[in-house]
Amino acid sequence: MAESDVSEEKEIVMANATTTCDKRHCKEMRKEKLPPYLRDRERILYPRNTRALPKTPVVGGQPIEEETCMTLRTLVFGSCASPPKAEWARTGLTLRPYGQSLAFGLRTPRNTTRSLVTAVQAVMLKHFLFKCDKQDLRANPETLLKPSYDRQIEVLTSAISEIIWRCAGGFSVPTCPNVVSSIVPKAIVALPQDTPYIQHSVQYFQDGLTETLHLFEFNSLEDLEIFVKRYLYLFHDEGGPGAKLLLYSAVLSRGLSKIRNDLEDPKASILGGCSEEGPISIIVFVLTGRASPHLHNGVLHVGDENTYAVPQWGVLMRSEVGFLVYENDSNISKQPGSRLKTPSLPIWVTLCLGHHGVLFNTNRELLRNYHAERRFEIQYFTCGGSHATMTVDTRANEASGGSDAATMEAADIAATPLEKLIRSKWQDALIQWNGTPVM
Repeated sequence: MAESDVSEEKEIVMANATTTCDKRHCKEMRKEKLPPYLRDRERILYPRNTRALPKTPVVGGQPIEEETCMTLRTLVFGSCASPPKAEWARTGLTLRPYGQSLAFGLRTPRNTTRSLVTAVQAVMLKHFLFKCDKQDLRANPETLLKPSYDRQIEVLTSAISEIIWRCAGGFSVPTCPNVVSSIVPKAIVALPQDTPYIQHSVQYFQDGLTETLHLFEFNSLEDLEIFVKRYLYLFHDEGGPGAKLLLYSAVLSRGLSKIRNDLEDPKASILGGCSEEGPISIIVFVLTGRASPHLHNGVLHVGDENTYAVPQWGVLMRSEVGFLVYENDSNISKQPGSRLKTPSLPIWVTLCLGHHGVLFNTNRELLRNYHAERRFEIQYFTCGGSHATMTVDTRANEASGGSDAATMEAADIAATPLEKLIRSKWQDALIQWNGTPVM
């Protein structure tokens, strides 16, 4: 009896060990299928110098109406009868640790929210470098790019408020300088509550957010900033719907009918058929306040002898933040006009072979002074955490007189896609990488 008991015990131990191995193997198999940023999350050491924003309960506002809810979902995602893209419900405008390298940056995984988050990043850089106190403007730019926690919160609040206010028409300039416009901008902020106001049905698929929105209206930028700062945690929290709330607020502030006109196709949607990192129209929307799919200046009338000329509305005024595109050597149809290529400030959202990033220079006078553009440093940053610094020298072609065409062609063939993107703005520039890029 004792021997049989021992053998039974051994069998039980062996069975448990086999079960444990099977479970470990299944866990490893499941882990391999995850994207890299989730696969290694157990080994990530998160820095301790982060603070939690106060979480004030959302009070007041107007519950979203059924028609507005369904139209909003359809305009953004293409349909309200099917589930929307899941990443928009779990991507926030999350800040990096304050006081450290890249503290000016946002972080986000690579998905269709990347275009929106990158455009927000560009607006934030404008505030970090050029929209600060006179005393701070005299400081070393590197200091401005390592902000304190309070400065981070202030800039994120200002960037979100500015984008919503621009989409509401708050920064539009009247065409006649002597005419005072009587139209008061109406910015709308959409925040979630617990109660769904539309039930799940064949016509509407509940996503857990859109049908719970409360809408808040503002007629001044100052009031809007105070409100956004109070509920900033809803936009900022990692894993929260911050990107989706900002996009919804911008669309509602612009107006659903105006968004439909901007898209030019009654069946089109903002995220319909977009690439892996999001569509161009979102970047144009954030930078100009209009969700146009076109990058050219002004209005082009497109048609032929058999059809009426149809107007295509591009960028109507010079932008403070620019946009540069490089897809491949043969595709020049997506090249931005001068109002995006030469913005008021030396900051550009970039699209390089499907990847979004930001190019920026810390000298406000770069685009206003010809001599400053002869040789200067430029930085490149992505919300995935990549960072590089380059020196751009536009004197090379000037010194050679443009005679050594073969050398310039050989250099262009050997250039990286990012260098080719930079040369779409500064043609034939000599580009030198400073140090090792952070990847």
